[in-house]
Amino acid sequence: MKKKKIFILLGHPDKETLNGSFASAYEEGAKAAGHEVRRINIGDLSFDPVLHKGYKTIQALEPDLAMVQEAIKWSEHFVIFYPTWFSTMPALLKGLFDRIWLPHFAYHFRKNGLGWQRLLKGRSSTVYVTSDSHPFLARVIFGDMTNEIKKGILWFAGFGPITITKIGPVKNIKPKRVQKFIDNFKYWGYKAR
Repeated sequence: MKKKKIFILLGHPDKETLNGSFASAYEEGAKAAGHEVRRINIGDLSFDPVLHKGYKTIQALEPDLAMVQEAIKWSEHFVIFYPTWFSTMPALLKGLFDRIWLPHFAYHFRKNGLGWQRLLKGRSSTVYVTSDSHPFLARVIFGDMTNEIKKGILWFAGFGPITITKIGPVKNIKPKRVQKFIDNFKYWGYKAR
């Protein structure tokens, strides 16, 4: 098995959660396999998630945001964990992408106005999304709640392949089922999946 450079981003603001436990299990498995691992918990970062002027004026990146960009550039495989809140990612995670997914980092529009260059090609990504609802029912009722992260953010910048794994329902999840997921995440981290 080829060793990879894996960047894990915990997109839940609170690391003492089910998402945090899953990210830790994945990290443990990846390190056990000899992969190089960097992890950032979004709740530990200090940054303004609001893009105050849109992209009319680019805000200077805080050091923590520059660190996230550097970890993404360093990585071969980008792993993101987050819960679904009201059919999307937490606002802090969306704010992080709004701030760092910039021209000359993630993409570059062609001068002729026809398309763009995807600047983060050569990297794969796996996104683990938890929900209090069963993924099938949520999709039937609300549609695909991961298109934003899969297509609008990762694919747009050149990531591929991109794997989305939806986990739910996690509300009132039994300890035995949590342990099964923990074991799965250790294995998935070991395999850099």
